[in-house]
Amino acid sequence: MSWLETELEEQPRALARLIESQSDAARRIARVFARDDVRYVLIASRGSSSNAARYAQYLLGRAHRVPVMFATPSLYTVYEQPPRLDGAVVVGISQSGASPDVASVLAEARRQDRPTIALTNNPVSPLAREADELLLLAAGEELAVAATKTYLNSLGAIALLFAAADGSVAESELARMPDLVGEQIGLSLRSAPPLEEYARVVGATVVARGVNYGTAFEIALKIRELSGLVVEAYSPADLMHGPIAAVRREWPVVVVAPSGPAHASVADVVPPLRERGARLVVVSDVPALLRDAHTRLPLVANVPEWLSPLTAVIPGQVTALQLAQLRGLDVDRPAGLAKVTLTR
Repeated sequence: MSWLETELEEQPRALARLIESQSDAARRIARVFARDDVRYVLIASRGSSSNAARYAQYLLGRAHRVPVMFATPSLYTVYEQPPRLDGAVVVGISQSGASPDVASVLAEARRQDRPTIALTNNPVSPLAREADELLLLAAGEELAVAATKTYLNSLGAIALLFAAADGSVAESELARMPDLVGEQIGLSLRSAPPLEEYARVVGATVVARGVNYGTAFEIALKIRELSGLVVEAYSPADLMHGPIAAVRREWPVVVVAPSGPAHASVADVVPPLRERGARLVVVSDVPALLRDAHTRLPLVANVPEWLSPLTAVIPGQVTALQLAQLRGLDVDRPAGLAKVTLTR
């Protein structure tokens, strides 16, 4: 078994370890967002951590009713003209904690006397050293280049911060997620459809909205990393504002649409995609939408929508793995990639 497959299956245990070991830290850190001088959240991240950051935009924005935006690291490193950060709490998300440009944003925030928080799997990393508060991902060592359990635990860490602010109901819902993630892995592996018809495609499109907007980007990234295909992610609105013109007959479109507030607006894009002859790959727990799919990737039921990214990403991980294997590629050593990318 590859490292990637092993680590994919480790995700329920990694998530349980995170919740058990970091809940108290999350409750303490959540109080930082409630400070009187905090008016917005600024997140620095790269790669799959930026896909987790999209989840944070929704959850932290909902929990604290403040704007949540992304940093522009080049202003800090390339141009050496960092913005004024009055009113910010600055969050760095990096699985390795080694990215210099992410750490530089937190370093500047500390110079401006703003509170800083790091979400990382490495407690002695440069990012951790720049943070006033540290929320460890507790995922254990990850050997595969393509992140699975560190990505899921990044989502879990963000969910911990939301639950700490939202209260006991959210905390109890989150406590159930390791079991549900385990169920989803079993379901996705057992029900994985044959994908031979996709073995020679050159690309695909992924569509999602709301808390799963980042899921669309993460699924697209996993397929790109492992198979080298050109895969792009969009919200339904962005897809309809022009990019749908590139969807031709037989073009694969992955529709990520769990039940919840965002479901209807994602499902609305299915009829125009079907009219264009797209091959619809549906990730959902809604039977009616799954029936409309060319390829079905079912989700387990009874997952609260705010936590659905933790299960919705798993069919994408499994699909990315299987596509790479069909193409005869080494899933543990994607061509031209390294586990830690040092960008400045």
